[in-house]
Amino acid sequence: MTVFRSNKQIYAQVIDDTTGKTLAAASSLKVIDGGPKKEIAAKVGETIAKNAQEAGVHAVVFDRNGYLYHGRVKELADAARRGGLKF
Repeated sequence: MTVFRSNKQIYAQVIDDTTGKTLAAASSLKVIDGGPKKEIAAKVGETIAKNAQEAGVHAVVFDRNGYLYHGRVKELADAARRGGLKF
């Protein structure tokens, strides 16, 4: 699972490294209601966990993409763990 964070949005993808195909994706663009950025990141984490499990993925390697494991990135990861993903 890889994470991309911009100033306004956060994105997560579950990618099969052998084929280079995206198996599941979620982003804050799909979150309709606003709110604090950390809460939105948590919703994205829950969504990516649900989408990954629907695609048959239960364990991933977390790629924070060079971002510190803090704030929104940490919230997304914690929510994905609560959603059932193992990493």
